[in-house]
Amino acid sequence: MNWRLSINKFEMPKMGPWTQRLMLSSVLVVGLFGISTRKTNGPAAPSQPADGPGGANYLHAEVTMRDSASETDGYWLFEPASPKPDSAHVIVFMHGYGALNPMAYGGWIKHLVRKGNIVIYPRFQRDMWLTPTEQFPANAAKGIRDALKALKTGDHVRPIDGPLIMIGHSYGAATAAYLAVKYKQYGIPQPKGLLLCAPGTGPMNGAKLDDYRNMPADTKLLIVNSNDDQVVKESFQRTIFNTAVNTPNRNFLKLYADEYGTPGVKAHHNACYSLDVSFDNGIRNPTIYRSYLVGQTNAVDYYGYWKWGDALIDCVRAGENCEFVFGNTVQQKSLGAWADGKKIKELEVWLP
Repeated sequence: MNWRLSINKFEMPKMGPWTQRLMLSSVLVVGLFGISTRKTNGPAAPSQPADGPGGANYLHAEVTMRDSASETDGYWLFEPASPKPDSAHVIVFMHGYGALNPMAYGGWIKHLVRKGNIVIYPRFQRDMWLTPTEQFPANAAKGIRDALKALKTGDHVRPIDGPLIMIGHSYGAATAAYLAVKYKQYGIPQPKGLLLCAPGTGPMNGAKLDDYRNMPADTKLLIVNSNDDQVVKESFQRTIFNTAVNTPNRNFLKLYADEYGTPGVKAHHNACYSLDVSFDNGIRNPTIYRSYLVGQTNAVDYYGYWKWGDALIDCVRAGENCEFVFGNTVQQKSLGAWADGKKIKELEVWLP
């Protein structure tokens, strides 16, 4: 992988001693809680399938990264390589609050790119403290516009003009839903597919609409709620689902924990994290430290988030594999089975 930034060792960010102690205390509490509830035995979780949505049938062996994120409205680019294609479709990956290091989602980004996609990772906040959330949509949109423009120059893999897919987590998912309604105002292509993982804004109100009835009718929308989420409210997620009344192709999924096997399936706010230190850009903050504790890659990725993302891409672009992402089907809600054959707890599905 080609990087401009070297991989940094795990270091404490610069902060005052009391802030440092508070941050370390919160991280240790989460870490100790996670250790105390982690199973060390039980049947093994399923490994990544060989093919199909979420599968390991990759077209490319490597990923290259371009860092254009020095500004608050910048971006990181991830392009397929080995072999390098002439062109590829584009995915926009919208990070959660403070997740300014793609490492937190590195496994998922690598999966998407090795499947043959370009991934744009907009940076829409300077840090965790100073950028008003009301600026998130404009910052993200500028990053998307600039990235698409840059891809048409130099030695980049050229972007294929076609349906844009957005994958978002937490505040990034809320911002993606906002931009899906107001894309014309912000000068970006219409997002035809949306995968919103634990969307929410917490106590802040930027990038939040009262209703989503103006989301275009041809948008394909999947919202994933984690049952044990203690960070954002399900009520906001239901608002998106219930008010997008002119968007008929939408589903709402609820993920439940299952600790029967090893590693267990978690249903917390950051269940879609997939830590990969080879994507480390050096940025450190409490969000990134948390990703070290909870950023596993396991069945909930292969048979959940990665599967739904791949299937959404196929469904939007080619009308294929829609049963893996919509319709309350077995393919959509199954997370596979433990090594002894017992099924992992399935998701609940709500249809319009």
